[in-house]
Amino acid sequence: MTVLFRAMLIALATMLAAAPAGAQNYPDKPIRLIVSIAAGSVTDVIMRAAANELGPRLGQQLVIENKGGASGIPAAQACATSPPDGYTLCVIYHSTLVFNPLLFDKLPYDPDKDFDLITRLFFLIEAIAVNPSLGVNSMADLKTAAQAKPQAFNYGTLGPGSYPELFLKWVNNQWSTSIVAIPYRGGGPIAQALAAGDIQIGNMGLGNFLGLAQGGKLKLLAVSAPKRSALAPDVPTFAEAGIGGYPGRGWWGLAAPKGTPKPILDKLNAEFVKLFSEPKFLAFLDQQAVVSAPGTPADFAAFLKEDRAQAASLIKLANTPRTDYKPDQQ
Repeated sequence: MTVLFRAMLIALATMLAAAPAGAQNYPDKPIRLIVSIAAGSVTDVIMRAAANELGPRLGQQLVIENKGGASGIPAAQACATSPPDGYTLCVIYHSTLVFNPLLFDKLPYDPDKDFDLITRLFFLIEAIAVNPSLGVNSMADLKTAAQAKPQAFNYGTLGPGSYPELFLKWVNNQWSTSIVAIPYRGGGPIAQALAAGDIQIGNMGLGNFLGLAQGGKLKLLAVSAPKRSALAPDVPTFAEAGIGGYPGRGWWGLAAPKGTPKPILDKLNAEFVKLFSEPKFLAFLDQQAVVSAPGTPADFAAFLKEDRAQAASLIKLANTPRTDYKPDQQ
């Protein structure tokens, strides 16, 4: 046995012995959570609360890093290129793994090869809100106003190809209008712009709009849920408001860079699923207008397959062609 071959065997044995130990001792330093939306948005609020709960349980701080805008692409790229050691986690959503691969060529990440799934976290209850100065009280009123002045209204989105922008294209197609898309980095900035009158229409998670609506600075017109939300019982559902034909629902989940050790993924799955199933945290999520939906990585993978098929039909309805992703879209 040559000296070189013996050294290679020793190195391999050392690596094999260290891998389980590393997973067993995980985590031994703070964990970064890259959140694909701006600070102050509903998902950001939820993940900060989750980090506060899970930090003591894991024995290390979970540090939020917000990377909003451009349909979650910069955040996905940052996560995909991070070391697969369990110390970078990706808080992802429907655009990251479902819509972006159907809408963009030349993505700076591979949605199918660059991530290890951990769990789906929750579904959004979304709402359509308008600035009260519009003087509309229903979706029918908004349709009439938008048809009378096809290009007079601005609508907040998360950038080209994002779920809100697809919804807008669908609405413009259904109503024969030309409402203009204005990109922002999250639901919080959209809500503030809406209240300030910088835009007239927004469609994001209900939790982004509730406080401002209760203060009379926004008007809620509809919510995307099977039944009315207890947080806004006077607001009709999409179906009741006459827009029930829209296929799709927003969601958020958790992933890690591809190659993260399975024992670490299993530990993270167990901790997040447990937290997102606890009565106290579920009550908190109810107040944020989201529906908890954790599960196994296999459950998440099966859901993504179905969701991408549904997204393809939505993109066809919205008449949205594929395009090359350009970093200046951020």
